[in-house]
Amino acid sequence: MVSAGDFRNGVTFEMDGNVYQIIEFQHVKPGKGAAFVRAKIRNVIQGSVTERTFNPNDKYPTAFVERKDMEYSYNDDGLYYFMDPESYEMVPVGKDELGDAFKFVKENMTCKILSYKGKVFGVEPPTFVELAVTQTDPGFAGNTATNATKPATVETGAEIRVPLFINEGDMIRIDTRTGEYMERA
Repeated sequence: MVSAGDFRNGVTFEMDGNVYQIIEFQHVKPGKGAAFVRAKIRNVIQGSVTERTFNPNDKYPTAFVERKDMEYSYNDDGLYYFMDPESYEMVPVGKDELGDAFKFVKENMTCKILSYKGKVFGVEPPTFVELAVTQTDPGFAGNTATNATKPATVETGAEIRVPLFINEGDMIRIDTRTGEYMERA
């Protein structure tokens, strides 16, 4: 059981016959009246997002979400296939379950597949990935304003902002949570 006062980002719980995951939460203590918890929750199975307030003393059963490492193999007609490294079973995942950070994943990378009672509802890419820059404009000497950046396209097709000294062919490390350049690899 998890109480609403213990909500944290990523916590999953069952409510009204559905499974929800906390996206954002905020403990509110108004000047008058009782404290409450305002949370943005996502229905794990359907994908819908709602905002709701909870009494901090409310208790909900915890939903066990399986997180399994699988290797991204290929995509075909909007389905992305992941291979279980133990059983070599291929698991298809729809494009709508992937999330924005998946644009930094290339073939043969290991991702975490999130499922509840066998139904896949999300994919977590590695936190940091190393990718080659395939296209960017050259940086010119003298363009050294503080934190000057330029657009660059990486090998997966994603576009990010990089410092002026990065050139085509350079390997860079990217934080997939924010989509930001971290450092040269």
